[in-house]
Amino acid sequence: MNVKPLADRVIVKAAEAEEMTKGGIILPDTAKEKPQQGEVVAVGPGKVSDSGSLVGMTLKTGDNVLYGKYSGTEISVDGEDVLIMRESDILAVLAK
Repeated sequence: MNVKPLADRVIVKAAEAEEMTKGGIILPDTAKEKPQQGEVVAVGPGKVSDSGSLVGMTLKTGDNVLYGKYSGTEISVDGEDVLIMRESDILAVLAK
């Protein structure tokens, strides 16, 4: 990926939307919900605090994360749709 996020931003590749319910019903495209989890593919260097020091990122590339339904901005990079958002928009890191 040839995009490097700035400051405290991260790039997340969203997980695929569910194709089938737990009961076995196949969902059409219009009924699929927007995924709220994905994998971090790039992180920025961190945010500069009011005192001028760099506050590092807690996320790292490869983390599986949970984010808000309408968080981030959708962009297309190398033909792949990804989300770019602030680290503060990430709600949780999912355990592997």
